[in-house]
Amino acid sequence: MSVKTHILYNGAYIGLIVAALFIGLVSLLIFPDPVVLIGLAGVPIGLVLAYWLKDYPFELCLMFIVFSFFRIHEAFPVLTPFRIPQFLAVTTLLSLAWHFFGTRRIQAYWSAELLIFIPFFSICTVGVIFATNRPEAWAYWNGTYVKIAVMMFATAWLTREQHHFKRVSQAMVFAGLAIAYVTLYNKYYQIGLVEGTRVTIARDVGSTLGDPNDLSLILLFPLSFACAQLVSKGIGNWQRLLGLVATIMLFMAIIATQSRGGLLGLVSVFGVIGRYKIKSNSVIIVLGIIGAITLFSLAGISGRASGGAGEAGIDASADGRLFAWGAAFKMALRYPIFGVGIHNFVLNYYDFSALHDGNNHEVHSTWFGVMAESGFIGFFLFIIMVALGIKTSIATSSILKTCEAPIAIRAFSLASVAGLIGTCVSGSFLTQGFSWPFYIHIALVVALAHHAQTLVKPNINKA
Repeated sequence: MSVKTHILYNGAYIGLIVAALFIGLVSLLIFPDPVVLIGLAGVPIGLVLAYWLKDYPFELCLMFIVFSFFRIHEAFPVLTPFRIPQFLAVTTLLSLAWHFFGTRRIQAYWSAELLIFIPFFSICTVGVIFATNRPEAWAYWNGTYVKIAVMMFATAWLTREQHHFKRVSQAMVFAGLAIAYVTLYNKYYQIGLVEGTRVTIARDVGSTLGDPNDLSLILLFPLSFACAQLVSKGIGNWQRLLGLVATIMLFMAIIATQSRGGLLGLVSVFGVIGRYKIKSNSVIIVLGIIGAITLFSLAGISGRASGGAGEAGIDASADGRLFAWGAAFKMALRYPIFGVGIHNFVLNYYDFSALHDGNNHEVHSTWFGVMAESGFIGFFLFIIMVALGIKTSIATSSILKTCEAPIAIRAFSLASVAGLIGTCVSGSFLTQGFSWPFYIHIALVVALAHHAQTLVKPNINKA
């Protein structure tokens, strides 16, 4: 290191310390709270770290998705004071802006799914203005949904290289293992159970993981990657072993949530992956039926407090879903253009439902939820986007098989097909229209399809 460079580095460190001390002293006069003092004093350090990390846009994006989607900091409360999601959000946006507008290393491209998402997102955004409860809609749009939208494009555009897809698979499996561990730990020690038997995580702090239905869908996401690794020969022994361990733990964790939607998604993931390995449709159907019956028996669904076999006719939980779906359709009829507004279904339930038991209820359906909160136009756009994603994922899988792509990429493709279909099935009974799973799945499908074209072109040139 030259003398000049050494002086510059020392000057930067000294300047950083001086800035931190200055901000700390000023904040001490304004905010006597020591927690606020420490936070403000760390602003310069955070800015410098953000600048240094700007050259790792994909890694930052992946870490942000892992923490935001899996809620790692809520599953492990020791991480909460570090504000990791907020730090990753700032650094990711800085890195994206730097490379998109500055170095232009990030090249935007478009697909049918991304183009459909733009008008859908626009309808949801304008719908905030016309929402029946504008503050609630704005809070969710500003706090969660706009981040999902930005990360959808960022994921599609940043996931470009073969090693990127490997890292996504590994990150999803390890994050899934972490959440599965906490789920099984809570189940064993009877922590945070609802309805007497259903496991949750961080319910006391209002986490998304505190709903057993949402928890099951979050666990379903990494299951597809773990299963794909397990059945992919040639991917590596340690990766297949990791896939086996993760599949078992995720399977047990989903069972512990006793979520009907989660169990149906579980059957769907296993069915899609089994279909790629077993060519007989009859065998797949028979195994699927047996598997579904076995899973519902293992999960003890009939013993749930929300409804079971002991009740006459349709159980209470299923009955409530029918009333909720009816209320969603009535909301769309009353507000056909923009719906009642994002995150507003629960607040409007009482006015539109035929069932009045003194409580407001979730819609428990992604499709009816989108219909109610974004109107009929938004509903059809969302359906088209998801359908295109499924079509693209299946087509990409065939392309990768034809061009004999690396086994890790084909395993990722299998996971994307199984995961998206599993999310659609489970999402029919879970409220996930405006949360992470669908959008991240579709972004990864788009990224893989774009990468597949780069593998096809060299083969065409050789021919």
